[in-house]
Amino acid sequence: QVQLVESGGGLVQAGGSLRLSCAASGRTFSTYTMGWFRQAPGKEREFVAVISWSGGSTRYADSVKGRFTISRDNAKITVYLQMNSLKPEDTAVYYCAARSDYILAATAHDFPYWGQGTQVTVSS
Repeated sequence: QVQLVESGGGLVQAGGSLRLSCAASGRTFSTYTMGWFRQAPGKEREFVAVISWSGGSTRYADSVKGRFTISRDNAKITVYLQMNSLKPEDTAVYYCAARSDYILAATAHDFPYWGQGTQVTVSS
């Protein structure tokens, strides 16, 4: 079992940057695959990025590739999402998610553990 708490969301102008953090609890965090998803009003939750337990493998949605970077610090039990060149269409609630194996999954139903979400709003 792992508990997740996101932070770092806020309001930013288009072209700006934000870094989201997801603090986890649980002694086995270093063995978990971690992901970021987002959900805009009226839309389904969508995949953003995922990172392997070691940090050595990552996957990104095409819409954020080259702009967002996922990373993790297992010593700090935290996963990050650095978001650069933000666009108004990036506006959403961003969720951190975890699964207790090594599969770089990219669909929401593959992740059993979720944080409460943090709002990101990008103004034009």
